[in-house]
Amino acid sequence: MPKHIDTQYRDFLRRVLTEGVTLPSQQGVDAKMIFGNPPLKFDLSVGFPVITERDLSKFWRAPIAEIFAFINGARTQDELASFGCKWWKAWVTPEKCAKRGLPAGDLGPGSYGAAFHDFPTSEGPSFNQFAALIEQIKQQPQLRTHFITPWVPQYIYRLRDRQQKVVVCPCHGWMHFRVIGDKLSLHMFQRSGDLPIGVPSNLIQYSALLLAVAHVTGLQPGEYIHTISDAHIYLDQQAAVQEMLRREPRPLPQLRLINPPNDIFAFRPEHFELVDYHPHPAIKGIPAAI
Repeated sequence: MPKHIDTQYRDFLRRVLTEGVTLPSQQGVDAKMIFGNPPLKFDLSVGFPVITERDLSKFWRAPIAEIFAFINGARTQDELASFGCKWWKAWVTPEKCAKRGLPAGDLGPGSYGAAFHDFPTSEGPSFNQFAALIEQIKQQPQLRTHFITPWVPQYIYRLRDRQQKVVVCPCHGWMHFRVIGDKLSLHMFQRSGDLPIGVPSNLIQYSALLLAVAHVTGLQPGEYIHTISDAHIYLDQQAAVQEMLRREPRPLPQLRLINPPNDIFAFRPEHFELVDYHPHPAIKGIPAAI
């Protein structure tokens, strides 16, 4: 099979650079943004969406570690680090957590892990969304309701009489799975996407998640679809983006499962192998807005 070259990511970067509106951000750095964007679509049978415009070979397992930590209910820096994801330190300092009434290191009850694994209910016991998702896909694959949300509203809103209970409001993770024939596809909606830094990680982790969910439900992976509502490039990231756009497109790699478990909660980064990845050199020091 010919190797697949995909230009959707770089086309997205170019469109935001050239057509984006510049607005101030809460992070203190202005950003070029486009609100409401067409989806990116990836057929996982022809290539896995790890960007090749810069080298992520030393990094690609960390986003996978993060998503499976969240599925298992991780909501502290220590829990995330135990899975192999260590980048939350800057967001869970004692100062930042104290502003939300949280102990140091705690992402809060409105964070991804809390929503995915321990969603609060009016009945009392919490609800494990992924446990229910897997069983529903197995029992009633025809349904249109294979849906996951990261949003726990009562912990998100920041009002005069209500303290926000999450260090970062979830930016991604609205997931709609659909069984079409013998294939499982995933459409992930992202409310806010930092295109140079965050989105490459999100492409990796949700595509890997699709492979895992397809495996444990006995289906073949189909399409991964990624929609970003507010897509942005911070002005101090523009030089790095322009460098990426000067580089020619290269074929996408493949991601393979290695001795995969049959339990979605048992997946770890070591169950994945990236092959035929030949990116351009890394670009160090791209600013991340905190």
